[in-house]
This record gives sequence, C-alpha cells and structure tokens, in this order.
Amino acid sequence: MRFVTYTADSGPRVGMLENGGVVDLGFDGDMVAFIEARAPVRERTHVENARLLAPIRPRSLRDFLAFEGHMHNALTRLGRPIPDEWYTVPAYYKGMPDTVIGPEDEIPWPPYTNQIDHELELAAVIGRPGKDICTEDAAGYIFGYTIWNDVSARDVQRREVPIGMGPSKAKDWDGSNVLGPCIVTADELDASDLTMRVRVNGELWGEDTSGHMHHTFADMIAYASQAQTLYPGEIFGSGTAATGSGLEIDRWLKEGDIVELEIEGIGVLRNRIGKKGE
Repeated sequence: MRFVTYTADSGPRVGMLENGGVVDLGFDGDMVAFIEARAPVRERTHVENARLLAPIRPRSLRDFLAFEGHMHNALTRLGRPIPDEWYTVPAYYKGMPDTVIGPEDEIPWPPYTNQIDHELELAAVIGRPGKDICTEDAAGYIFGYTIWNDVSARDVQRREVPIGMGPSKAKDWDGSNVLGPCIVTADELDASDLTMRVRVNGELWGEDTSGHMHHTFADMIAYASQAQTLYPGEIFGSGTAATGSGLEIDRWLKEGDIVELEIEGIGVLRNRIGKKGE
C-alpha cells in the first residue's frame, strides 16, 4: 500500500494512493497515530482536489551514512580517507521533525548560506515499538519506506564539522528536510536493490542503487535500539546515495531549480529551490 497525508477542503488527513488518485481512509488522526493504531484499511472514499503533504511528521529523524560511494566521493574532495570506524559503526545524527516539508513545497534558502545542496536518501519508517532489537528481527519493525531530501548548507557544514559536534545550522532550518511523496509499506517493497536517481531541471545529475548500502536498515535499527526504545513514526535515513548530492560532482543548485529525487517503487519527490533569504 502507498499511504499519504493530504489536504483538500479541511486539515491534514491520512489517505492512500489508488488508481491514480487519493482515497481517504476515514481515519481521524495523523500518520504516526495511524501507524500506531495498526488498524486494517476498510473505508475508502475518493478525494477530489487532494494536495499531498509530507507523508509523515516523524517522531524523530535519524540520518546514517550507509553508502561507501558517497563517503569516498565527498571525503576525497576534502583530502581525507574514510575512517576505519565507519565500516563497523552505523553512526547517525539526529534531525528536527518540525523542519519537515513535503512534495511540491518550495525549499527555503536561508540567508546565512551561499551553497545549498540536495541529498538523495531512502528512508525507513519504524512501525512498532522495540528495544534491543537483533539484526535478524529488525526488518519486522519497518512499516514502510519513503524518499528523503536531506537539504544541506555546504559552506556552513565545512565550518561546523571540524568542531566534532556534527552538523547543526548546516542541516537545521525550516524546510530543510523533505519527505515524500508517499510511504510504501514494507510488504510491497523490497528495499535491497532499488534504483535511485536525482534530476535537476530534468537533467540527470546522479544515479545509484540501494544495493550499494554498506550498512543495512537492519544494522541501523539494531544499533540505535541498544538500551533505547524505538517508537512508531521514527525515520531512519540511509544517508546520501553515491552521486546523490551536488557536493560529489561539484555542481550547485541555484534559485528556482527544480530538484527531483526518484526511487524505484516509491515515486518522485519534486521541489523548487526558493530565493535566497535576506
């Protein structure tokens, strides 16, 4: 199933993509509550003039670095090797759920950066609570998958990373995380080898496959759940696919650019880059 959050004449509603349109599921609540309820889908009503929003306002955002190709491409430009620890530790940073926007929303360009960059990621949505989850059982905790554009301010990031605290204002501003267009349930999508592409103004800038992830989502879930309970509605990001960012190919976004992130089996997440703030 392909679940969405949409709006029509009222506030946000949980729906589903079906036959090229949106159907309402008669659920009074947001996507996290819908996932927690684990209720069977029965009522379906076609919706006219539905506009898709971010499919979920996540409970939390954890972003990992699973693609060796991206690590190599990015660190080579900085004259640094991939740390040995990367191969054994699926480390992550935490993003801010309130920064999330959805498909077709304009991505704001904050005034403090001159270098905005897209990042093509596959994201897993946690579907049930769990703690100290073993790798072999981890797949059973995934509700589904969506696309994540982890927008970055690269010039700011270069100043922040040497401090050793991880990204802060390089990642955090209103609209800096884009999710969508839908959540495809795990029973309908084998995420082990999905083609991932990024296009800017219709031109292909990068392509990779989720089969190149060194750390799997099972690895991430097992690592993050050590001595900590995971809850439905949390997001785990794959990190950027190889050539999934402008940083890797030395190509940079401009005001008004149309960025399309496409992942096989999920769809296309499309957004326009806004004007630089003042």
